[in-house]
Amino acid sequence: MTVRTDRGAVQRDAEVMMRTALETARGADPADVPIGAVVFGPDGTELARAANRREADGDPTAHAEVLALREATRAHGDGWRLEGCTLAVTVEPCTMCAGAVGLARVSRVIFGAWEPKTGAVGSLWDVLRDPRLVHRPEVLAGVLEPECAELVREFFVGRR
Repeated sequence: MTVRTDRGAVQRDAEVMMRTALETARGADPADVPIGAVVFGPDGTELARAANRREADGDPTAHAEVLALREATRAHGDGWRLEGCTLAVTVEPCTMCAGAVGLARVSRVIFGAWEPKTGAVGSLWDVLRDPRLVHRPEVLAGVLEPECAELVREFFVGRR
């Protein structure tokens, strides 16, 4: 997939990336909140994907974004930097994940559903676009939002 610059093409590319993240979320362990994250290289090729594994691994840092970023740094070949890369994630990143995205120097973040309780890319905080930080990626929010939100909503219906 080629990354484009015109608005319509950017939206279409973002939707394709988000569908990959949704597919990944649907493969999450049944005990974990179904959130999927996929990192794409500067040319649009998939570098890594992961679903939440917090419950499965017993690890509070095993969020989909962190797991995908870890794998993508190995695949990308520029140490810990993911410059030029795009992260697509089905739910707005939390503060930990937003911090990791910034530290990894991801160039663009695409997310689906807003997370008003813990979101750190515009809902509760806006870590990624804080003008005091050195690195501020482009953010495209609400991509396939209804589908992303429904997946999480369905997960919690049986648990609350």
